[in-house]
Amino acid sequence: MRSGRERLVFPLDVEDLAEARQWIARLRDHVGVFKVGLELFTAIGPDAVRAVHDAGAACFLDLKLHDIPATMAGATASAVRLGVRYLTVHAAAGPAALRAVAGAAANSGTTLLAVTVLTSLDRGELDAIGMRGEPADAATRLAGVARDAGVLGLVCSPHEVATLRGVVGEGGVIVVPGVRPAGADAGDQRRVATPTDAIAAGADLLVVGRPIRNARDPESAARAIASEIEAAIR
Repeated sequence: MRSGRERLVFPLDVEDLAEARQWIARLRDHVGVFKVGLELFTAIGPDAVRAVHDAGAACFLDLKLHDIPATMAGATASAVRLGVRYLTVHAAAGPAALRAVAGAAANSGTTLLAVTVLTSLDRGELDAIGMRGEPADAATRLAGVARDAGVLGLVCSPHEVATLRGVVGEGGVIVVPGVRPAGADAGDQRRVATPTDAIAAGADLLVVGRPIRNARDPESAARAIASEIEAAIR
């Protein structure tokens, strides 16, 4: 079983390598996985991944790939060569693309995570892009598409975890953004939960950014969240 630290993901939402390294150095004792997203990766590229690895931590490359199958497979192969632990793709890219990335990551140390419905989207947002119904229904459909294509890792809101655990089974990896300690500001996340609730619902990894980054003492905030996760998994 992963420890609380190993289940905690901190997003490096900066655009400067020096600042990214500062955050890694500050939090590495309490955070096991650092997420490199679009902002940092487009600013400095693979050096962001190397900075995480240089600190002995696992890298979560959050690029949310969504393209034609050949392009997604090529990008996945490149991520595998970088040695990232996790890589996100959009389940909405479709079965062919998902099968292609599953093949590109086969027999590697990279776990693919299919993004279902972004936590910033509610029913009104989904209606606007032609996805009718509740976010939970859309997430379940997309999770099934990913599973059938061979991608057993998922990204979903805390509200869909329990249902999607049934889709991918105990062998799947479920990553949950939109996690906020009790009393924290939800920000632009529409569907949130506390660390305890997310773990109880069946989440494997929790992404926690602003409650740590904006805290008066980020190290103490990260330590407290890791401890809460640890207590929840016992």
